[in-house]
Amino acid sequence: MVEEDRYCIDIVTQIAAVRAALRRVEEEVLRDHIAHCVEHAIVSGDAAEQRRKVAELMDVLSRTAR
Repeated sequence: MVEEDRYCIDIVTQIAAVRAALRRVEEEVLRDHIAHCVEHAIVSGDAAEQRRKVAELMDVLSRTAR
């Protein structure tokens, strides 16, 4: 769009749409991670693995909040 010299507001609108779509994909991947990986750690009874998964999840959530 930039190379085609499209109207700036149209470009910004498309960027916002892409960002929203990426957020939806990110949420779905996180849901899947929690439903499988984190749940597996909880069910395993392995306290160290549970702490790792929770720490990993907190780290990724803090990065995505920026």
